[in-house]
Amino acid sequence: MKKLDFDAGKVITPSYIIDEKALIKNLEILNGVEKRTGCKILLAQKAFSCYHLYPLIAEYISGTACSGLYEARLGHECMGKINHVFSAAYRENEIDEIADYCDHIIFNSFTQLDRYRDRVLKKGKKIGLRINPEFSTQIGHEIYDPCSPVSRLGIPLKNFREDDLAGVTGLHFHTLCEQNSDDLESTLEAVEEKFGKYLDRMEWINFGGGHHITRDDYDIPRLEKCIKHMQEKYGLEVFLEPGEAIALNAGYLVTEVLDMIEKDDMNIAILDTSAACHMPDVLEMPYRPPLLDSGKAGEKKYTYRLGSQTCLSGDHIGEYSFDEELKTGSRLIFADMAIYTMVKNNTFNGMGLPSILLCRKDGTVETLKSFGYEDFKMRL
Repeated sequence: MKKLDFDAGKVITPSYIIDEKALIKNLEILNGVEKRTGCKILLAQKAFSCYHLYPLIAEYISGTACSGLYEARLGHECMGKINHVFSAAYRENEIDEIADYCDHIIFNSFTQLDRYRDRVLKKGKKIGLRINPEFSTQIGHEIYDPCSPVSRLGIPLKNFREDDLAGVTGLHFHTLCEQNSDDLESTLEAVEEKFGKYLDRMEWINFGGGHHITRDDYDIPRLEKCIKHMQEKYGLEVFLEPGEAIALNAGYLVTEVLDMIEKDDMNIAILDTSAACHMPDVLEMPYRPPLLDSGKAGEKKYTYRLGSQTCLSGDHIGEYSFDEELKTGSRLIFADMAIYTMVKNNTFNGMGLPSILLCRKDGTVETLKSFGYEDFKMRL
């Protein structure tokens, strides 16, 4: 079992617990990439928006990346460094405020560029365009593939208007999802092949997100080679905006068994957490979240299907096995629960939101946020 710096038996359940020590380890890796290459790494807030940690994150990386007004304001107010924004489309009544918060505004189409260019330039902000190299490196996850045939994200070469680049100083692409730098390298080749003639006219390029830089097997030297290539060949300032890499394996979700149900095929443990409510990517991705002290079904002596309190019959987290029998009151600890959990959770079925705790590097645990009935009611 991984040694934890906190006592899971003493925390309220369900709770997300952010591991400060693991977060710093990730940030040190990212900071090393920045220092060795001169690139700028931005926190993609769509993956991790726990602003209580923004002052810490700001010590290691260059800023934030956002997808709209609220994230733009959060990054501006709580980190206050470089702030990039991209949206598939901006609202007329929000673009001016977004431009107040962000220094780089990235458009998804020339119609949006033409509509808002003058207003953004008047505020002295830099303009970018998102391109679609139509080069897919993902298999089996079309919902996460910006280069899929049905993607609405990025301008393909056939729609790129060379005569309408006034005020545009940068290009942006985002094609990866939890991938290594070999996929970035092949994507860059496609970008250069299709859009290379425009790169000399630009000042900066944003590689987007999906770079699993802090994963153990990630090829950092290859990433740095890609960054330096674009810097040296085109004289570009390079930005990356990973989300997962910043808080990868830096959080837990502690839950308690509320009841045990005997079934002919497999016994079920009912937990006080929910895949649908508290870790939606389990159903959306889908994936099987890591669970401490467990194995695959049948691997250990006792196998259970883990389910939730909700009335959604398919609200199962997965099938796991254990050395000891589960019983009412047993505590389970899911790992890698900092990313795409707090930012995507919901109160479907009246489920309460998990508390957000922080385990400091000295082992002390503090509550950053707790939730109650009013948090459920206010949304309705």
